[in-house]
Amino acid sequence: MRTQRFLFFAVLTLCLATGRTDGQTSQTTPEARQAILDYPLNLQRANQLIAALPEMTKYVASLPPEALKRAAARTPAEQLTAMENEPKVAAILKQNGLTAKDYVTGVPALRMALWLAEGLPPGPTVFASPANLAFAKANLVQLRPKWEAVDGTARPTK
Repeated sequence: MRTQRFLFFAVLTLCLATGRTDGQTSQTTPEARQAILDYPLNLQRANQLIAALPEMTKYVASLPPEALKRAAARTPAEQLTAMENEPKVAAILKQNGLTAKDYVTGVPALRMALWLAEGLPPGPTVFASPANLAFAKANLVQLRPKWEAVDGTARPTK
């Protein structure tokens, strides 16, 4: 059940990060791709993103199906505004020193940088800036166990 909940939230986050709200995450909009490439990862920010994941996942899993459908139908800009205006989400973000944009862009940036650092080949849906890839490689031993503890899933296979 935990994995199913996380997978739903991961898909929702990726939809937001890619600018897709139709459930298709295979294409990243140029704007979303650039935002992910421009997102600067560092150890403090990675730890903040990882720390926020369990609470965000728990919150999203508690939402009724109708709320999730409405969220999936929003544009990325509308979704960011909704996240900022939702008291529970705003509290989780604030507690972890994040903004909605940090979360929506940073989670996929971190996830993909870690995947690439582990050897997954880059492609249209898996990419990272050279700086974020170097960061992930340099910190993989420290970040991998933390990520796996909250992620509940293994990275995609090669």
